[in-house]
Amino acid sequence: MRRVLTMVAPLGLAFIPLGMALGFLVVHAGLAWWWAPVFAGVIYAGSLEFLMVVLVAGGAPVATVALTTLVVNSRHIFYALSFPLHRVRGVAAKLYSTYTLSDEAYAVGVSPQAQGWTTRPILFMQLMFHLLWVTGAALGGVLGEVLPIDRLVGLDFALTALFVVLGIEAYRQRPDPLTAVLAVLCAVGAWLVVPGQMLVCAFAAFTAMLLLRRRTRHA
Repeated sequence: MRRVLTMVAPLGLAFIPLGMALGFLVVHAGLAWWWAPVFAGVIYAGSLEFLMVVLVAGGAPVATVALTTLVVNSRHIFYALSFPLHRVRGVAAKLYSTYTLSDEAYAVGVSPQAQGWTTRPILFMQLMFHLLWVTGAALGGVLGEVLPIDRLVGLDFALTALFVVLGIEAYRQRPDPLTAVLAVLCAVGAWLVVPGQMLVCAFAAFTAMLLLRRRTRHA
């Protein structure tokens, strides 16, 4: 398990400030602090949680919440194609591994260093990420009750910075220039055309591009 902790630590420690950012957002959106660890533990979907706080605080319709969830988390469909779930034994273990399949868990799970991992190390890795995220959110929720929001400028960029690092590491492990170019084009296009809905539209466009590319390959 020490080897698992060595791989989890660099990304896992970043979960503390990221989770705290979520906790601050929850509190300053007008929700009780304890909603932060609830969101972190139950939804456990990173970027979706930040969006969900805004949607819940604004009283968004259920259909809007469902559509946003589907589009933002559609990337997990592709994660499941290569994540080593077949090495996890037991129904309960598979269910938990599927539930906690985050971007960070995927990045570690498919890395060359984790090729020989079986049920225990895979679940331990995902559990550590899960606990660190909930802990960070709880800390942020508690501290958010006493810290003014104007002293937290720039903290909301922490999640973006983490995803940039994950993207760079993923590209270094499996270089794919075409996929990288498509991702950039979708992001820039959504920013120019629909800046108010950039994230959702960029994800939708990128998913469509990947599906089209896959279909073209097998045509």
